[in-house]
Amino acid sequence: MLLSSLVACLAGCAFLLPTTSEGCGPGKGHGRRRAPRKLVPLAYKQFSPNVAEKTLGASGKYEGKITRSSERFKELIPNYNPDIIFKDEENTGADRMMTQRCKDKLNSLAISVMNHWPGVRLRVTEGWDEDGHHSEESLHYEGRAVDITTSDRDRNKYAMLARLAVEAGFDWVYYESKAHIHCSVKSDHSVAAKSGGCFHGNASALLESGARKSIGDLQPGERVLASLDGDLVFSEVLTFLDQDPTAHGLFFTLRTQAGSQISLTAAHLVFVSEGNCSEGAEPVPGTLRTTYASAAQLGQCMLVSGGKTGRLSRISRVSVAVKTGLFAPLTQQGTIVVDGVAASCYAMVDQHQLAHWAFTPLRLMYSLTGSTWGQGGGVHWYPRALHWLGRKLLHSRHLHPLGVAQGDT
Repeated sequence: MLLSSLVACLAGCAFLLPTTSEGCGPGKGHGRRRAPRKLVPLAYKQFSPNVAEKTLGASGKYEGKITRSSERFKELIPNYNPDIIFKDEENTGADRMMTQRCKDKLNSLAISVMNHWPGVRLRVTEGWDEDGHHSEESLHYEGRAVDITTSDRDRNKYAMLARLAVEAGFDWVYYESKAHIHCSVKSDHSVAAKSGGCFHGNASALLESGARKSIGDLQPGERVLASLDGDLVFSEVLTFLDQDPTAHGLFFTLRTQAGSQISLTAAHLVFVSEGNCSEGAEPVPGTLRTTYASAAQLGQCMLVSGGKTGRLSRISRVSVAVKTGLFAPLTQQGTIVVDGVAASCYAMVDQHQLAHWAFTPLRLMYSLTGSTWGQGGGVHWYPRALHWLGRKLLHSRHLHPLGVAQGDT
């Protein structure tokens, strides 16, 4: 009953969208150049947003210290931007190490600093901490925080520097002391989850013609290899639920004994065996279930392409890395074989069939009009609305935990 109400609501939204979208253009004053927005410097000891740093509304919870010998060290990447000065008093390069999100925001801020104060560069005094110099559970230990100044060390600039950091997209900015500004970001894990479920930019699918094509280059109407309860079928591409070739995300790569591997964001659904499975065997109908990519385990079997029905192959290795490009194609079947491994087209909710039913109005819209009114990049309006309603109406146990943590943005 609950889901049928959800589907009915979204169906109504779908047919109202063209009418309401016509009212989204410029109103009174169209054609006039808007005056630039005045930037207000932060006050000493002020932080933005006005919540604690390690809360969901800011940079999120502490996830554990990263050391050079830990598995998570590969989450950190060096920043060699020549427009940024790194103090590096330890002479180890540690201040240059940071998460991809932190690097992106820092590089954006560096441009703002040079534009605002010609001849002045951004300076990082503290970055990733591997020596224990900060307080317990500091985000410096995860490469998610930086302390910054300007290259001329003019303290009269720091209040505006803090505002520029907010504008650059840091998730929490604090005018912490007269000597520096503290900035931090959300973890790449939570950012990846926020994008829903996606494949990365280098993934490919098999067309009905026998040619392989990059996921990001697929077009509505093309038919790609998909799965149907263990059988391999070809299914029409309808649209992209998410499409961002430049975005970075944290991907879980699941490699099988057969040599196939698939990379997905944490909340994306993959098909795995319930219990023990035989390598290379044909799947028994009804024995595959979906789980989040972040919850897939060694020893479970996935469906890999190999003949009309496909074959089972055990997961032999799981790795995590930041990759570029977020793409989530939707097929009529609701499944797709990517890089030789079958996966769901859906994410965030823990049941493939539940998600497939909820997308019925979108499939119907495509059947009737040949369009989903959403192609063009970014997150499609339909899954955005569906996710918002799902958080309101479904019990949290049905949603990926990082998705629940997003709030209503």
